[in-house]
Amino acid sequence: MKITKEARRTSRQLFRACIANGKLDDASVRKVVSTVASSKPRGYISILDAFARLVANEVDRQRAAVESASPLTPATQSELQASLSKKYGRPLTLEFNVRPELLGGIRVKVGSDVWDGSVKARLKALSDSLSA
Repeated sequence: MKITKEARRTSRQLFRACIANGKLDDASVRKVVSTVASSKPRGYISILDAFARLVANEVDRQRAAVESASPLTPATQSELQASLSKKYGRPLTLEFNVRPELLGGIRVKVGSDVWDGSVKARLKALSDSLSA
């Protein structure tokens, strides 16, 4: 679906209005969606679609998914939390998952950034380099 410049601009303005102290305010997001849905301005579906994408991207930026081959100790989890928050300059919510198929190491995903220090990734890179 093609979005007009006006709808894109409006969705960005609404999104900026939902940011408080550098974080996305859930109550403001709900209020914006209900207000736009009830008032139905011209192109409101495009506005809400673009707004939803902006909100989803921001939520992804504030969340980090950490996958490891074995459970991480609480000390390692807190150290990783502090390190990632310092790197990104904002507090992040970390989700820890255990995936034995990684064989070892960890894989971290923050928004569209992915750091893969797993043994599985290293073995795949080695296999790819030998087959090339």
